[in-house]
Amino acid sequence: MKKLSLAAAVALTALSLSFKTSAQSTWAVDKAHSKLAFTITHMGVSDVEGSFKITDASITSSGDDFNGATVELTADAASINTDNDARDKHVKGPDFLDVAKYSTVTFKSTSFKKINATTYSVVGNLTLHGVTKPVTLTATLRQGVGMNKKPVAGFKIAGTFNRKDFAVGSGFGSAMLSDEITVIGNTEFGKTN
Repeated sequence: MKKLSLAAAVALTALSLSFKTSAQSTWAVDKAHSKLAFTITHMGVSDVEGSFKITDASITSSGDDFNGATVELTADAASINTDNDARDKHVKGPDFLDVAKYSTVTFKSTSFKKINATTYSVVGNLTLHGVTKPVTLTATLRQGVGMNKKPVAGFKIAGTFNRKDFAVGSGFGSAMLSDEITVIGNTEFGKTN
C-alpha cells in the first residue's frame, strides 16, 4: 500500500510540474522591427503623424495563440518625432507631454481576448503625461519563423483615445487639434522560451 501511495504521489507531482513549466511563453520585442505611431487632426483638415521609439516590450502567454496573454510596453516620450523640429520641441514641453516630468509612455494589458483566428481585443492601462486610463485596442496577429529559426509574432495594433483624458494639450481646443488620437503600432516579438 505504501508503494502504491508513494508512486501515486510521485506521478501527481510530476504531472503538476509538467503543467507549470510548459504553460508560459515569453516573447521579447524586436526594436528594429517595431514602431509606435499616432495621428492627430490639425484644424480639421490635415492629419499630423508622429511616432515614439519603443524602449521595451514583452508578451507573456500561456500558449502560442496569445488568448489571455499579458503585454507590457514602454516608449520614450522624448523620442517623439513628427518630422518637424519646432513642433517636436513644442510637443515635448509643458503644453503637451512635459517630457522633463513624464519621460515614458507605458501600456500594460488587463485583458487580451481572441476574437477570431488573427484578431484580438486588447484592453489595458495607458499611462501618458502622468495620467493612467484604460484604453481598448485591436491587435492583428501574423506569425512566422525568424532567421534564427525561432517563432516570431507580429502585431498590428490600432485604437483611439481622447487626448483630454490625459491632459495633453489642454490649452488647445478641438478646432485646433482633434480630441481623438489614433494609435497605430507595428510590433514584432521573438519567442524567448
